[in-house]
Amino acid sequence: MQSLLQILLLLLDVAWFIMIVHIVMSWLISFQVLNLYQPFVRSIWDGLNRLLEPIYGPIRRFLPNTGGLDLAPLVALIAVYALRIILINNAGVFI
Repeated sequence: MQSLLQILLLLLDVAWFIMIVHIVMSWLISFQVLNLYQPFVRSIWDGLNRLLEPIYGPIRRFLPNTGGLDLAPLVALIAVYALRIILINNAGVFI
């Protein structure tokens, strides 16, 4: 059963990493370091958006409108970290 806990923690770590990559890439696109007219950059950006939009969409509906500031990635990162803490603190269930 401990392997189940490790697999869940691994999945949360992968989700955390993908969200961080998406956030950094959005900053680089905003500051025009990366150009979406490049096919490789566009394909990575589209793939990340397709992966994360099902997570960010419900969060965006719940959050108030803040104009150009998107807080959905921050809320999602906090939720992933909170799930990780809950799993680690309840590791006794998996042993």
